[in-house]
Amino acid sequence: MQNQEISFFEKNLSIWVGLAIILGVILGKFAPAISTSIAHIEFAHVNLVVAILIWAMVFPMMVNIDYSNMGSAIKSPRAFGISLLVTWLIMPFSMAGLGILFLKHIFAPFIPLNDANQYVAGLILLGAAPCTAMVFVWSRLVKGNANYTLAQVSLNDVILIFAYAPLVSFLLGVTDIKVPWDTLLLSVGLFVVVPMVAGFLARKALLARSESALNGFLDHLKPYSIIGLLATVVLLFSFQAETLLAKPLVIAMIGIPIIIQSALMFALSYFGMCKACVPHDVAAPASMISASNFFELAVAVAISLFGLDSGAALATVVGVLVEVPAMLWLVGIANKTNGLFKT
Repeated sequence: MQNQEISFFEKNLSIWVGLAIILGVILGKFAPAISTSIAHIEFAHVNLVVAILIWAMVFPMMVNIDYSNMGSAIKSPRAFGISLLVTWLIMPFSMAGLGILFLKHIFAPFIPLNDANQYVAGLILLGAAPCTAMVFVWSRLVKGNANYTLAQVSLNDVILIFAYAPLVSFLLGVTDIKVPWDTLLLSVGLFVVVPMVAGFLARKALLARSESALNGFLDHLKPYSIIGLLATVVLLFSFQAETLLAKPLVIAMIGIPIIIQSALMFALSYFGMCKACVPHDVAAPASMISASNFFELAVAVAISLFGLDSGAALATVVGVLVEVPAMLWLVGIANKTNGLFKT
């Protein structure tokens, strides 16, 4: 993967996401029939319109991944180890812990227990899925090592296939919420396995022609990925418009543990790698991976498990709301502190 120039849309992601959120809320408020009609286009509790948009968003990223580059991560074993530790052994449990602490204890006087359980479930779905798509954007913004980013994301995708369902099932079980395994596994298959296999086959076929064919295909797909992201945000916020307008303080309360989680995971990974003398161009993207979530998958699973209008789905949508500005803030920190690292 080449270090490409940051596009105009990537530089202003927070603006476009903010506009998409506003448009979604307006659509849900003043044209609810449209949102209701789309919400009913589903199969096996998976909304097909959202599925198509998520595939449009994720597929170009999967085509970008060269699994033969996974071995290059061995050249940065300390970064690799720290990132795996934070991403898989700390992040899912810390998100669950922060969610329970804030939503079921600190904010208990303001949130009914049943609602709090739903919100915590949504946060668990977020915390158990490390970012696999938007991390390529964050990596470019911090001038990260593209080969390392590819290798780390590749391995995380493989781990995700096998670890996501058991992790989520265990953590949701702790919060006394029953998990239908068939729906959970179906969602993982649809939003990880299918685009991963399709991306691998597409990449292989294009490279058989030429590398320029691959690069041209990716350039052609890039606008659709951005459109998929923004359209997904519009739809998700239109589905939750009434709740967002009726419960703005609840949205803020859900957002607090998500922001704290991102900052904590970034700090653990980033400064741990600084102490371990990992180069900045590896430490920065590795830490962005640790700090961010595969919210596309989390939203899809929340909708599949609990429904479009559930508290769990709302919590994952709040994740979309806060993640982009939070990650851009962390990108700024990473770029301003590169002097702490040895070159």
